[in-house]
Amino acid sequence: MEILSYENEQRLLPSGDVGVENERLRENLQKAYDQNLRILADFQNYRTRVERDRNKLAEDGKREFFLPLLEIIDDMEKALEWTSNEDTPLVQGVRIIHHKFLVLLKTHSIHPFESVGMSFSHDLHEAVEMAKQDSILPGTIVDELRRGYLWKNKLLRAAQVRVAG
Repeated sequence: MEILSYENEQRLLPSGDVGVENERLRENLQKAYDQNLRILADFQNYRTRVERDRNKLAEDGKREFFLPLLEIIDDMEKALEWTSNEDTPLVQGVRIIHHKFLVLLKTHSIHPFESVGMSFSHDLHEAVEMAKQDSILPGTIVDELRRGYLWKNKLLRAAQVRVAG
């Protein structure tokens, strides 16, 4: 049986090559470090993008939920206009339900905005009709046919309005 001894063997690499090999390893280490930083940055960007997309989907889902509720509130407001002078239990009940709907919207940062007397804005209003009004400046909203709503200070639904022409 033969015992290997490294005492008499020469170095595996000549002394001049150690510095070159050390520099090559240092460059490889720097490349790996830079690559890891890029991968980490890409992953953080991915997480941010996924979070933004998730929030947008949630907002879109809420929008689709609240828009039909606004139509129900419109119908309640029309019914309350027709029965404005009545004080029957039915009308009182409709007023209470209407108020509860408005409170629900408010808790979700949805607020109606006033349009009558304001200047027409394409960003907030949908002109349904022009009205001849000599005493009012053209472009002023004279009547609101359907109320508009803001959600977190962004338009949720445009107001349908009659504009002085």
